[in-house]
Amino acid sequence: MSKRLRPLQLAAVIFLTVSGGPYGLEPLLSFAGANSALLLVMVTPFLWDVPSIFMVLELNSMMPVTGGYYQWVKRALGQRWAFYEGWWTWLYTFVDLAIYPVLFVQYAAFFYPAIAAYKVPVCLAIVWFGATLNILGITRVGKTSVLLGAAVIVPFIIMFVKLLMHHNAPLELPHFSLKGATLPTTGMALYTVMWNFLGWDNATTYAEEVDKPIRSYLIAIAITFCLVFVLYGLAIYTTQQSGIDFNTLKENGFPAVGALIGGTWLGVLLAVGGMASMLGIFSAVLLSMSRIPKAMADDKLLPAKLNSIHPKFNTPHVSIIVCASIVSIMVNLNFTDLIILDVMLYGAGLLLELISLVALRIKEPHTLRPFKIPLGVPALCGVILLPLTLLVVALSGAFMSNDRSLYMAVSAIFALSSAEVGWQIIRLFWWSQKKAEG
Repeated sequence: MSKRLRPLQLAAVIFLTVSGGPYGLEPLLSFAGANSALLLVMVTPFLWDVPSIFMVLELNSMMPVTGGYYQWVKRALGQRWAFYEGWWTWLYTFVDLAIYPVLFVQYAAFFYPAIAAYKVPVCLAIVWFGATLNILGITRVGKTSVLLGAAVIVPFIIMFVKLLMHHNAPLELPHFSLKGATLPTTGMALYTVMWNFLGWDNATTYAEEVDKPIRSYLIAIAITFCLVFVLYGLAIYTTQQSGIDFNTLKENGFPAVGALIGGTWLGVLLAVGGMASMLGIFSAVLLSMSRIPKAMADDKLLPAKLNSIHPKFNTPHVSIIVCASIVSIMVNLNFTDLIILDVMLYGAGLLLELISLVALRIKEPHTLRPFKIPLGVPALCGVILLPLTLLVVALSGAFMSNDRSLYMAVSAIFALSSAEVGWQIIRLFWWSQKKAEG
């Protein structure tokens, strides 16, 4: 029997898939300001994450299979929409994975500024380290994720404790308010928070490789959500209390906050945590994504070669290599644009998954669901509107921010049209095959 992920390892992998710690939240304060930032961190998860978490728990308990969300959409809406789901999430993951090697270089530059001159080779080294780790097996990723997760969490706890010990003035909560915030800045702030809270469904693509998956996912997701929520709140609050300039924070990241509160050693510790975070997120996201091409290849939606399994490590090594190769080409793209495109493509896939939740309730009301959301179909439809509304607000703000509306519109048209073209090619292929058979 092949080795499987246990709950603690699964929780570590999900933590790195969804979050990887507060790294990446740095632009939030410059977008939202002191009064809105912590408010958005506290409210957004309940509108954006909680609906998707409950959707994941119900559908994964119903179908704990390789391919996760791709298989849910196929069963609920048919193979055409499953193709869209797989295509959008594949594009989203390429965009997502391209971000982390670049951020690794940014955090490493805190104590070795000259590394910026070697950005491309360092990024490629990270890409292929993550690919190699994934080829060696899921338990290697799980055990490594536990160590990297600890390296991410501990520096923020130390930073908060140092603030409590040495802060001269009384600590005060900011005034929670959106007063003075504009739609463009609020939209970009929402995108920043949403990007740092997405990916719960990604952790289901390898469900057959998890020990006691229904129980393990319930425990691991509960632990991860509480950990991420508390950690983000502490990081933003500590940063505000440090008095750091928000533009300095955006440019130099949390290591600059650590250096301000505890000295150079704490800044270095947070920079090391940032590097560990980027390594861990890359490996965890690549783990989840590499199973989607395999599932699509099983359905003859992608070349059969992507379905190849390594004879020794039992991993989809060809899929992993293909994903890593494409990401290697994308590491020079703009960070802010990548986040916008990332959330947009993820949101399109998430909407299909939420619709599938409702569709399966209607089509298969009596199918066993060990975890079932205690709501009827009308209420579930209302739940779908929460993340959708948040996505529309964020997208509207991004369209009005920094002349990116044309970029985003072109990206959306490309994603939709390329998926449609791909589907038509597959239909023609099937038609020619059937014609040849008889």
